[in-house]
Amino acid sequence: MGKVLIIGAGGVATVAAVKVAKNADVFNEIMIASRTKSKCDAIAKYIKDQGIRDDIQTAQVDADEIPQLVELFNAYKPDLVMNLALPYQDLTIMEACLQTGCNYMDTANYEPKDEAHFEYSWQWAYRERFEKAGLCAILGCGFDPGVTSIYTAYAAKHHFDEIHYLDIVDCNAGNHHKAFATNFNPEINIREITQKGLYYENGKYIETEPMEIHKTLNYPNVGPKESYLLHHEEIESLVINYPTIKRARFWMTFGQQYLTYLDVIQNIGMSRIDEVTYQAPKADGTGMETVKIVPLQFLKAVLPNPQDLGQNYDGETSIGCRIRGIKNGEEHTYYVYNNCSHQAAYEETGMQGVSYTTGVPACIGARMFMLGLWNKPGVHNVEEFDPDPFMEELNKQGLPWHELHDVDLELD
Repeated sequence: MGKVLIIGAGGVATVAAVKVAKNADVFNEIMIASRTKSKCDAIAKYIKDQGIRDDIQTAQVDADEIPQLVELFNAYKPDLVMNLALPYQDLTIMEACLQTGCNYMDTANYEPKDEAHFEYSWQWAYRERFEKAGLCAILGCGFDPGVTSIYTAYAAKHHFDEIHYLDIVDCNAGNHHKAFATNFNPEINIREITQKGLYYENGKYIETEPMEIHKTLNYPNVGPKESYLLHHEEIESLVINYPTIKRARFWMTFGQQYLTYLDVIQNIGMSRIDEVTYQAPKADGTGMETVKIVPLQFLKAVLPNPQDLGQNYDGETSIGCRIRGIKNGEEHTYYVYNNCSHQAAYEETGMQGVSYTTGVPACIGARMFMLGLWNKPGVHNVEEFDPDPFMEELNKQGLPWHELHDVDLELD
């Protein structure tokens, strides 16, 4: 039994909070904290109204401010801090954990606000400090990164002596019936997919133009979808932890309408992350004043909120790993995946499937920590832990997985 503090109040945090609340055998105290306390209160009320439990605590905290985090952590004294806020805030939350003796977990690696770039180096730099403090930091415990890394660890443990080729494939075949909307934080989503692609081959990283490489892939229960090679963070840790990998790539599906809107957004400058100035009416109506704004942050404010997409979202996601390697001297292929229904996710948590597929693994990772199955000093990516108990929980917690052996992976 343990105390958990969830930082964040978006779709992923909502799903994680609901699932953590349902795991009362492990989590005896739960607090949700965010910059806007009313959002945390709304999650707590939803959990209470669903008849799950009525003892969820809430608090206000600015996760950009280390002193505020330290004050909250010292007051609540959680066994584990679940960082489900923005990737910008990973380092401030990790620093506060070190100052207060709290263990840490997140779902996405650090990304600086002023640059559309993400990698693990900033967080891996904390390894020695966490080790010396006897604290555990678990990185990337969502779906991708997260479950896809655990799928890889499971494949390496049970089905391969050497993994040679790894392709992570992420398909969202759902329809939210909006002209344009992102499935998670619009600012993070657009920054991620508009940067250059990156993949690993023969000991080095190869950069591509955004969306330059694409291929039609068939997804179980979905069918053919055009899939685009992107830069994604789990590749960085997987090729280190499984050095037999010769090539690792990440693919994601996008519809043509989405790509058309995205192209327009870029062409008119709305994907910019630097400040621009413009003239706006003064609040008191006495004239105009010069105001600074980041175009992408403004766009986020006018786009549909990902948390509000669930009710009318139909279809499903299909995410998995397509792996080729050697077992007992012979080459084999292996495809492990999950399909998640947007409507089933909404009926259980009030959120759509993309939030569900990230929030559920975060809950499972926290459960692994609380049970002592994933708990060792230092900073660790999820594939460094035993995948078996996590894989068992996926089937119990709403993300069942399926295996296909020696099939055509559709990728050379």
